[in-house]
Amino acid sequence: MIIQLLNRQCFRYFFDLFHATRQNNGQSLAEFAVITAMMATFIVTAIPKYSDIMEMGKGNKSVEELDKLLIQAKNFYETTSSLEGRGRLPGQDKYNMQVGGYSDVISLFNDLDNFSSFSNQSIGSKWVSVFGKSNPKSPMPEGSFFYDDTVSAVTNLKGEVICQNCPNGRKKGSEEWYELFNREELVSPYQDGHYIYVIIPGNGSGYNSKSPKICVADAENPKILHKFIDL
Repeated sequence: MIIQLLNRQCFRYFFDLFHATRQNNGQSLAEFAVITAMMATFIVTAIPKYSDIMEMGKGNKSVEELDKLLIQAKNFYETTSSLEGRGRLPGQDKYNMQVGGYSDVISLFNDLDNFSSFSNQSIGSKWVSVFGKSNPKSPMPEGSFFYDDTVSAVTNLKGEVICQNCPNGRKKGSEEWYELFNREELVSPYQDGHYIYVIIPGNGSGYNSKSPKICVADAENPKILHKFIDL
């Protein structure tokens, strides 16, 4: 839109300039062709600069949205801490259970260094969609490998307990995020953008307790567009 406006403004400027010179000096069509060429050169030169500005604007917008996700995640953690005794993050069935494919920070950041495209299957398959991979307003990009968080069962098929003392009010991650934003999902400014996250579990108790950690990212380029918080 900015480029189109620039084009119209440039054309109008040179068109007026042509008529002014024609009225004063009787310039020929050949000279008009020169002016047209000048206009085209000016526009072509300006396009990359405006394109960079627009891309920078998208990046800034996405980072702002990532900040919003972390703010709401922290609010959720504090709320569950007061209601459930131990704080957890959206999508966590319990504070000591991970969401996504990471159980430690080192592995997470090692992968982020190589996670510049949503089409990276080995890394992308470790990440969870914030608002749901098939969200009608913001579906995950074609060729990505993210998945949806689910509510863990208390026991497995063998009767073994896998979610001991998990809170009854827990929901799958996309629902908890959705409610945190008053049922209005955040949409990435990028065509192939999509908000994803992982949670590294907390552990311990008392003075030795460690809180869970969360990393949120935009699938457009998680290596650059990500935010991390250690509560």
